[in-house]
Amino acid sequence: MKYAAPTTVDEARSLLADNPGSRVFAGATDLIPQMRSGQSEPSVMVDLKRIDQLMTVSHDGGHWTIGAATPTSDLTRNAAFSGMFPGISEGAGLIGSDQIQNRSSLGGNLCNGSPAADSVPALIAAEARAVIASGDGSRTIAVADVVTGPGQTSLADGEFIVEFEIDDVPANTGDAYLRMIPRTEMDIAVVGAAVRLTMDGDTVSDARVVLAAVAPTAVRVPDAEAALVGSTLDDNTLAAVSAAAAAACNPIDDKRGTIEYRTQVAGVLAKRAAVIAANRAQNGA
Repeated sequence: MKYAAPTTVDEARSLLADNPGSRVFAGATDLIPQMRSGQSEPSVMVDLKRIDQLMTVSHDGGHWTIGAATPTSDLTRNAAFSGMFPGISEGAGLIGSDQIQNRSSLGGNLCNGSPAADSVPALIAAEARAVIASGDGSRTIAVADVVTGPGQTSLADGEFIVEFEIDDVPANTGDAYLRMIPRTEMDIAVVGAAVRLTMDGDTVSDARVVLAAVAPTAVRVPDAEAALVGSTLDDNTLAAVSAAAAAACNPIDDKRGTIEYRTQVAGVLAKRAAVIAANRAQNGA
């Protein structure tokens, strides 16, 4: 196994094209544990953190551009970003320990393909886009279309995410991400829920609800969104959100949670996140 640290996107493309079985990484916080657990080693480990474009956060022209290898700690410390997207920042801030967050990245958290990835639901709720280095050029797809199943993505061999694009939020918009874990910290979500709401006074004018760890991929919940739009988040609406979230679940039984437990918790977290998102939308925080 060899190690390479390209300094340009084109150099990384060439390394991947010339070395079948090579693999990119941005922090190796998933790759190294996978190798230690017995998964096959790549022929070349291609470190993306030396490429400036993948390590840059910028805000221009009404949208944010976030390098795919940018440490998540850079995002959680970015007051402007966290103020506009507190839910994404919350999710990014739950990836492992403080030390891990100095290495972990949105690109790695997404492309690992875990249904429980903490940063992904809020990214989907924000309708974030992934810019992918592809062949001699690039293509852009919705973050929601990247992961196709546990440990699987829609990226072809030799492709990798360069950066994410996220549009500024409309006025009176707030988001939130909540998760349930067995321990107090540094654990994998048993259930996660992201909600983004735009408010017109006390009434919801736009809603997005996304769940994690309850299906093979993060799942958007249109029925919960429909229940929210036009409502004032009264008890009947929140009950409908909870029921819709539970109905959208297709979880597994494992040592960390049963199907029944995950289904119930999904409903609880969805309505709690909706309340937090509405308060942020109305209060600007």
